[in-house]
Amino acid sequence: MIISEKGLELIKSFESLAVKAYKCPAGIWTIGYGHTKNVKENDRISQAQAECFLMQDLYPVEQSINKLVKVKLNQNQYDALCSFVFNVGVSAFNQSTLLAKLNIGDYLGASKEFCRWNKITVNGVKQLCIGLANRRQAEEDLFNHF
Repeated sequence: MIISEKGLELIKSFESLAVKAYKCPAGIWTIGYGHTKNVKENDRISQAQAECFLMQDLYPVEQSINKLVKVKLNQNQYDALCSFVFNVGVSAFNQSTLLAKLNIGDYLGASKEFCRWNKITVNGVKQLCIGLANRRQAEEDLFNHF
């Protein structure tokens, strides 16, 4: 499977377009739609470059979902997972209870795991992030929408 336009719009709605580098709440230099690789202070890009970065960043996300998920997914479930994995990373997804529950066919249990990923670490302390809580709710809602 590949991400749909609906999935891309979900990611873009939470990542927002930034043509100038900024530090995200976790303190990581970010540009475009959540792109972090080799980003430095004062970097600037065009919207076209942001779209290119997004597609490049999504490729390993799609590959990991296609490889790691052993059950059938509908497009909404796949899109929700793309948004989730794009944000938390492939390694975290691979070790997640969400994936474990999904792979035993517990779709409802898996959907309830999204909300557990709503914190960021600031100065070594985990804190609730309202933006992540909202994103996780949107991902859960899309995952459960048939």
